[in-house]
Amino acid sequence: MAALHGVRVLDFSTLLPGPFATLLMAEAGAEVIKIERPAGGDDMRAYEPQLEVGGASMGLPFALLNRGKRSLALDLKSPQAADILRPLLEQADVVVEQFRPGVMARLGLDWESLQRINPRLILCSITGYGQRGPKSLVAAHDLNYLADTGLLSLVADGTGSPVLPPALLADIGGGAYPAVINVLLALRQRDATGTGVHLDVSMSDNLFPLEFFALAQGWSGQGWPRANEGLTTGASPRYAVYRCADGRFLAAAPLEQKFWDNLCAAIELPERWRDDRRDPAGTRAAVAACIAHRTSAEWAARFVGLDVCCNVVASVEEASRDPHFVARGLFERRVAAGQTALPALPVPIDATVRAPAVLAAAPPLGEFDPAQRQGR
Repeated sequence: MAALHGVRVLDFSTLLPGPFATLLMAEAGAEVIKIERPAGGDDMRAYEPQLEVGGASMGLPFALLNRGKRSLALDLKSPQAADILRPLLEQADVVVEQFRPGVMARLGLDWESLQRINPRLILCSITGYGQRGPKSLVAAHDLNYLADTGLLSLVADGTGSPVLPPALLADIGGGAYPAVINVLLALRQRDATGTGVHLDVSMSDNLFPLEFFALAQGWSGQGWPRANEGLTTGASPRYAVYRCADGRFLAAAPLEQKFWDNLCAAIELPERWRDDRRDPAGTRAAVAACIAHRTSAEWAARFVGLDVCCNVVASVEEASRDPHFVARGLFERRVAAGQTALPALPVPIDATVRAPAVLAAAPPLGEFDPAQRQGR
């Protein structure tokens, strides 16, 4: 049986943090009902690329993030909203929302009101800066949270400008994952106490654990790190990206001495550069010169069977077809959007606690009818 079988979730969130969090819950067996505005629904529905679903368009990013959920189209400001929501709230275990602080109260859905309806309910509020504090009402996105927490300052390009991250770290690492962790802990706590809690998930707060190296350096009294000065942010030749003769790149991460020794031998690095403590910049330039003499394919062939922690930087297309990931079944599950079935988004839910459905649909807007829903 899936780990969250029987758990019912009302999802008021849009775009990425909340929807990804409730996707993980749905994949673990929870029933997730997504509350969307009647005009257009979740903004992610309009994102490209688009699919045709029942005569309407649906963004594929939306389909990937909302597999296996239901959709209730509801104007939360309408006089009828409270009557429609009340029986759903009475039967729910978890509510997920990511409005700015105060919005749920204006809708009559604040923590105190929800507790009166259902004392066992767990309310998970995901925001950029938390429910309280000087920045709690500031409008911001992922990049802003990275900037505010110092994470964006740690890596810069040749001009000294911070480098755009390749992923939405705050939304996923600071929002969705902590939300699921806290919901699971709250469900466990409710098993013991019988009462729910209000979870305050701040995406910016939750970025600080990602910079533990930088915090350790600063708190040690040895000075705060600047761009490209950390072990894993550009200071070491043992953690770097090198260009090959064919223009492709190698990702080299032989941090431990045994892996470094193996890589030095494999690329035939001159002996004088192998002790990278003496002149890290010189060693890095020497490694770059060695790597530049061969193509990525030649290096990949040379590294086979060697513990060098070095590999070719793959494209997303190549990664999705990598025999290793295919063999692990990462892309076996499917998401149905109308007549289209595509690989589902891989999620970090182990098969032993995951719902069995190999094919599950992304919901058309408003397909869920609460009048036909059975109670517990």
